[in-house]
Amino acid sequence: MTGVRVTPRPGSRGRPPLSLGRMIVEDPASRWPLGRIIGAAMLVVGLVLVAAIAIGAVTLSKLSAGRDQVANKIDSAALHGSQLYAAMLNQETGLRGYLLSGQRPFLEPYTMGVAEQEQQVAALRPLTAGMPGVQRDLSSALTRIAAWRAGYAEPAIGTVAATGKPLPGANVAVGKTRFDGVRAPLAAFQRALAGKREVAEAALQSSASTLDDIEIASAVSLLLVMIALGVSLRAAAITPLTRLAGDARRVAAGDFDHEVDASGPREVHTLAVAVNLMRQRILRELSAMETRARDLERSNAELEQFAYVASHDLQEPLRKVASFCQLLQRRYSGQLDARANQYIDYAVDGAKRMQALIDDLLALSRVGRLDRDAVLVSCSSALSEARVTLNSEIRKAGVVVESADLPSVRAEPSLLTSLFQNLLSNAIKFRSDRPPVIQISVQRQDDGFWRFSVADNGIGVEPEYADRIFGIFQRLHDRITYPGTGIGLAMCRKIVEHYGGQIWLDTEYQDGAKFVFTLPVTPADTEEPSNE
Repeated sequence: MTGVRVTPRPGSRGRPPLSLGRMIVEDPASRWPLGRIIGAAMLVVGLVLVAAIAIGAVTLSKLSAGRDQVANKIDSAALHGSQLYAAMLNQETGLRGYLLSGQRPFLEPYTMGVAEQEQQVAALRPLTAGMPGVQRDLSSALTRIAAWRAGYAEPAIGTVAATGKPLPGANVAVGKTRFDGVRAPLAAFQRALAGKREVAEAALQSSASTLDDIEIASAVSLLLVMIALGVSLRAAAITPLTRLAGDARRVAAGDFDHEVDASGPREVHTLAVAVNLMRQRILRELSAMETRARDLERSNAELEQFAYVASHDLQEPLRKVASFCQLLQRRYSGQLDARANQYIDYAVDGAKRMQALIDDLLALSRVGRLDRDAVLVSCSSALSEARVTLNSEIRKAGVVVESADLPSVRAEPSLLTSLFQNLLSNAIKFRSDRPPVIQISVQRQDDGFWRFSVADNGIGVEPEYADRIFGIFQRLHDRITYPGTGIGLAMCRKIVEHYGGQIWLDTEYQDGAKFVFTLPVTPADTEEPSNE
């Protein structure tokens, strides 16, 4: 019986040690580790393979040498021997034609045959090296050829050349008989080559048979070794691993109280201990997560309460302050000095800005917090509602809004309208001296998202502020020149990311500011909208 215990981690503040429980296992030191079992099996396999490779290498060497002897020497020598025989036939044919006609052109085959003979003999000498019998037959044939040429061919050619007349037919018949004496040693040479080839082929066949026997023996040996290895591995590792896998599946299915059996080879035992450690840690993490979940629920409840207070209790006294300040402004207009009127204006403006700030913060906090089902919304309709809301600002600034045919996406209609409204309002607010133009386009991407672009010809944004402008309360200009709460772009970012998209500033756009955002394509969208 072996007990495994985990000591507290540093920084655990005296937490009591966690026990993996009592695991009845054999002493790991009494059994081979899995690596040693596999190593021994691989050693046996390796020895069998080395022996088979060594014997096969020797046999292959003999087989290769035999093939080289047959293909590159004997067969090549036989080919050159046949060409030598053909060269001698050409010599005899050309000589006979010249002797019978006395005309020089008939002697050309003889001349070419002599040259061909020299080439074939030069090729045959290295090919027949190491074959004494064949070399003797070749030397005998060459001796006969030299005697035929010196004793008959050359004198006959000289006679015809001197007289300019053909020789009688009897002399030609004598020459044919003497040439038959050349044929016999050439035939003996070719028979010798054929005999050598038969011997070489027999040796080649023997080597091939030996190689086949080695391959069969190696295959059988490897099969037996692999069967033994399989049986050993099953008993030593697979069965314990299967048991460990079943225990791990129970733990993975959520039964974290199930203790894993630590048995089998040393490695499997160690793995089981590690799984138990992981199981204990998961239990601790689950407990901590439950605590955090309760804290999160309490925090969400407090946030809901804050939203209610901000929307009702905080705004009611703020509206009262603004109302009374405006009442003072109307009733005592002209009765107070300029400084008093200025103070009242400051109070009214501050109350209005505080009201707008609270409204924007509430809108920002509601994104993703209120559980409302997303529906299929036309982006063109959402853009139209945003333009209606900003109608007075658009007319006052003389803004031209150019839009393509926008697709439909799954979203909450009010949030999608707020997205376009904030982007349009931002473009109107930061317009330049040129007639303001806002262009809205869209294109479908290969990754399953629509890519929207909202570009204007306003004052633009410096590239170094591309990330900062999406933060809450981040302003690049003073509040008097460009009024606002600094929440609009943060609201846009939260809406887009809530639906799984992204939004960014196109820093390469130089004619103003260009905001790009993506939204997922819905399954119903099968065609890309026109972008004229």
